[in-house]
Amino acid sequence: MGIIANGFIMAINAAAWVQKKMVSTNGRILLFLSVSRIALQSFMMLEVILSSTSPIFYNKDVLYDSFKVSFMFLNYCSLWFAAWLSFFYFVKIANFSHPLFLKLKWRISGWMPWLLWLSLFISLISSVLFCKDIYPMYCNNSITIPFSNSTKKVHFTETNVLNLVFFFNLGILIPVIMFIVTATLLIVSLKRHTLHMRSHATGSRDPSMEAHMGAIKATSYFLILYIFNAIALFLYLSNIFDASSPWNILFKIIMAVYPAGHSVLLIQDNPGLRRAWKQLWSQIHLYPKEKILRSSPKEEHRT
Repeated sequence: MGIIANGFIMAINAAAWVQKKMVSTNGRILLFLSVSRIALQSFMMLEVILSSTSPIFYNKDVLYDSFKVSFMFLNYCSLWFAAWLSFFYFVKIANFSHPLFLKLKWRISGWMPWLLWLSLFISLISSVLFCKDIYPMYCNNSITIPFSNSTKKVHFTETNVLNLVFFFNLGILIPVIMFIVTATLLIVSLKRHTLHMRSHATGSRDPSMEAHMGAIKATSYFLILYIFNAIALFLYLSNIFDASSPWNILFKIIMAVYPAGHSVLLIQDNPGLRRAWKQLWSQIHLYPKEKILRSSPKEEHRT
């Protein structure tokens, strides 16, 4: 479902880019986000298949380290791009009168392409830390590395744990904080504006007010999904539980569900994407009927 939803978002924005020779800032962020999520979910599927069907091949040092670095790079990219999307919505939709905010509102469209490429570079640098076998964070013990041969051991002292936690989660903290702050401020701004509109309402249902309430709900859902995913990724990286424990399996499920759920909500909440999805769905339903209608005259002629 996630690959289909993200593939649809990618196709719509890529087609708009090709047809118009340009793409909006919102479309550019969605394009980066959808591509990173398609790669992440496809990669997770491949990892599950290889680790379950060919564990000996999967546990080889080069392949295991490659999977580890790629998994973290794609996760970091997904977190950063989603954070920039929340930041962009906040700047464009929120209503604050501070001069710095107003200046940011005018400049954000020009800055965003550079910010997207910068976050891509930061994700790459952060994920390279995983190219060495320093992934498990255990203290003063000889512990088997998860998904590895039982003969491989690692030793750490207690002083290294804080450094490892800091470096492993550095790529998570900044986009998570940015997403939470911008999404919360956007909800506050929309709620304040909705209360103002409600106090001046004439009694009839105002479409603008309903749109604001829908935006508040959508942003709240985005925030909840993002926090759950960030917590699952943080705990998974911290390696508190054994690699084969039900908790680690649950964390991976959450990390796989989040891109799908968030992308479905994006399609629902974006008018252009929602309209394109309805058109696509109607064409899919009409295709079998058109095929039947085209074949019916031939059958009548044969009879």
